[in-house]
Amino acid sequence: MSVLRVGNASGFYGDRFDALREMLTGGELDVVTGDYLAELTMLILGRDRLKDPAAGYARTFLRQLEECLGLAHERGVRIVANAGGLNPAGLADAVRASADRLGIPVRVAHVEGDDVVPRWPGSLTAHAYLGGFGIAACLREGADVVVTGRVTDAALVTGPAAARFGWGPREYDRLAGAVVAGHVLECGAQATGGNYAFFADGGAGRDLRRPGFPLAEIHEDGSCVITKHPGTGGFVDVGTVTAQLLYETAGARYAGPDVTARLDTVRLTEDGPDRVRIDGVRGEAPPPALKVGRTRLGGFRNEVVFVLTGLDIEAKAALVREQMTDALAKSPPADVRWELVRTDRPDADTEETAGALLRLVVRDPEEGVVGRALSGAAVELALASYPGFHLLAPPGKGSPYGVFEASSVPQGDVEHVAVLHDGRRLTVPAPPADGTRPLEAAPEPDLPEPLPPGPVRRAPLGLVAGARSGDKGGDANLGVWARTDDAWRWLAHELTTDRLRELLPECRPLTVTRHALPRLRALNFVVEGLLGAGVADRHRFDPQAKALGEWLRSRCLDIPEALL
Repeated sequence: MSVLRVGNASGFYGDRFDALREMLTGGELDVVTGDYLAELTMLILGRDRLKDPAAGYARTFLRQLEECLGLAHERGVRIVANAGGLNPAGLADAVRASADRLGIPVRVAHVEGDDVVPRWPGSLTAHAYLGGFGIAACLREGADVVVTGRVTDAALVTGPAAARFGWGPREYDRLAGAVVAGHVLECGAQATGGNYAFFADGGAGRDLRRPGFPLAEIHEDGSCVITKHPGTGGFVDVGTVTAQLLYETAGARYAGPDVTARLDTVRLTEDGPDRVRIDGVRGEAPPPALKVGRTRLGGFRNEVVFVLTGLDIEAKAALVREQMTDALAKSPPADVRWELVRTDRPDADTEETAGALLRLVVRDPEEGVVGRALSGAAVELALASYPGFHLLAPPGKGSPYGVFEASSVPQGDVEHVAVLHDGRRLTVPAPPADGTRPLEAAPEPDLPEPLPPGPVRRAPLGLVAGARSGDKGGDANLGVWARTDDAWRWLAHELTTDRLRELLPECRPLTVTRHALPRLRALNFVVEGLLGAGVADRHRFDPQAKALGEWLRSRCLDIPEALL
């Protein structure tokens, strides 16, 4: 059976620079992909383009190609990346110029049509999430390198798979299998032991100092095996793949522009050392609308962190809050937030562990209100406030912050175009009306029988469950999974939305939705509004909710002794 080997060499803009070379030299590969875009990245690229209209793409990718393009050409490995960002045509031209300079005969194509800024005047960026058929068209017409703007992360895999196997737009099960493979690959080393809840388990082959990057061996029926190159660090098992499947997803229906994949049909099985087989994935027609990610500048923010040491922490915090409020009264910022972080310990044996942190964060449409006015007010208290007054760092100028907002646009209203290496432009048709299906919640699945009553012990949840969390705009996603059937029987009934709110008090006033995925022995929670207006808003100290899952795992509750 024909197999398409697709590897990943980047999970974000700033990932390990030499990963592309590692993937090209580490073993067999047909296609290497790179995911460079995220909500925050689009804002960063938008600000770059304000300074230089020719900018707007991931320059790191271009530097990587200068080192590795010849190697990829020699080995016959095609390259597909969304590094084009806001300017895929500009990046394609830059790649051609680099290839000509290096004397490497490669055909470079790009995908465009995602830019929908004219629909939302005032936005810094507004881009529809395109699917994989534009990429597939470029590859079918002979492209060696394909760069795109805002496509779904999984499209980097569905495109090459559709091109290789000749899939049409209604082959939903096959496309859904490729979407699941793409979702596992998209965050790079997170599928090979990086950021993994049970990293401390140890054992043979679990060297996590430098995890390798993942690859998928995709079959014509849409099934695949997730693995990595031999001899690379990290490891691949059902747990690492489960963790990544839950990352930044929600319910059983995982919608995309090409297909809606049913995560409740995914079956994972060990297929040998560092090999996990994924099969059984079912797909449905995609929604009639495309997701649109919009960013805009929200204003300016500044932050001062006061260090409070030793005794009377609460009183010291109260004093400096009153002083700063008085000092800023002449021109009060639009938004003022205080947070006292009790990192102090009683009778501490180092000064640092005797200290607490008092964070003041201010926002305002005007830079001056949060700039010198704030830093000057803080510095002027140096000899006139609480005993032991000092700051974690000198206050600086106000910095711009961004806001992310999600919208949608009908699929037929977006012109999805594959621009080939010879200049031809192929329009990728949108699904017809009878080829789409409005997205709705999947029926709640049956849960397993609860464990019989027995002795319990107060212990951290993380002893029996893993977790991985992340962001989707202003919402946080929190996936929790059990490693055994008995642990799942307990987790499915114990970790309700009310219990989650009890364990994570920051979630109490917010809407929390729980989705059960029994085949993965997993629960997925969406906490609406926890992250304010998205990562660029920096609403909380962990603006992408990366550690929300680890906080949950550290919380204690009554766990059956049979599981411990």
